[in-house]
Amino acid sequence: MALDTFDDRTLSRRAMKAELLDAETELKLAYAWRDQRDEVALHRLITAYMRLAISMASKFKRYGAPMNDLIQEAGLGLMKAADKFDPDRGVRFSTYAVWWIKASIQDYVMRNWSIVRTGSTSSQKSLFFNMRRVQARLEREAAAAGKQLEGHELRRLISEEIGVPIHDVEMMQGRLSGSDFSLNATQSAEDEGREWIDVLEDDSAQAQDTVETDLDRAQLREWLTLAMNRLNERERFIVRERKLREDGRTLESLGNELGLSKERVRQLEAAAFAKIRKTLEAESPEVQHLLS
Repeated sequence: MALDTFDDRTLSRRAMKAELLDAETELKLAYAWRDQRDEVALHRLITAYMRLAISMASKFKRYGAPMNDLIQEAGLGLMKAADKFDPDRGVRFSTYAVWWIKASIQDYVMRNWSIVRTGSTSSQKSLFFNMRRVQARLEREAAAAGKQLEGHELRRLISEEIGVPIHDVEMMQGRLSGSDFSLNATQSAEDEGREWIDVLEDDSAQAQDTVETDLDRAQLREWLTLAMNRLNERERFIVRERKLREDGRTLESLGNELGLSKERVRQLEAAAFAKIRKTLEAESPEVQHLLS
């Protein structure tokens, strides 16, 4: 599907008419492309999942980029996913492709949003795509409780919610302030009073996202189990007690039980995590971004 020869409506119509692949057919096509570089198989795989790419692209319209450009970037992410997909991993192609599509669209938006061209760290990217949504929710919750969040307190809560340093929140607020407006302002008289907050992406899990998340978690549990089984008994005990308990134990308490110094327990823990990382990277390169 030549993405640059159609407008977004034409692309959407063509995508909706594309075949729906069952798991067996999808697997055959993936093998044909990986092992034989069968371009017909690649075309079927890409065409079948363009509806997924277009659906994800539509969620980024509010950043002001032309929809056709967003779709093209989503398509590029889809093609990258097809090129890197390993059918031996036991994951559906759609599950794998979601990450590549989203990353491609986000990179495009960041490159073309003039306010944030000066930087594109993972922290900035997370803030850029989530801060206003998180801020609006925090302000709604505070208002419902009869409170008003302002200044440092609001920035602190955003920082904790998104998991980034508070100074990054302050910097991004400054960058976005030039185009900031009230989320409760109406878009136009023709929109029958619809507020800007109404067009923010719904935070609740969609059916497709839920299924994909369940598949990802099941596969990740399998990889983690494999990685844990490759540790020796003492390493497994330390990782279990430190990270898998709800109230993780201290290095000192484990050292007292094992007859080791606190520093030695820390070294063993670090070595165990290095082994786990190595196993996960070998078994599934696509989860490396989760380990950084």
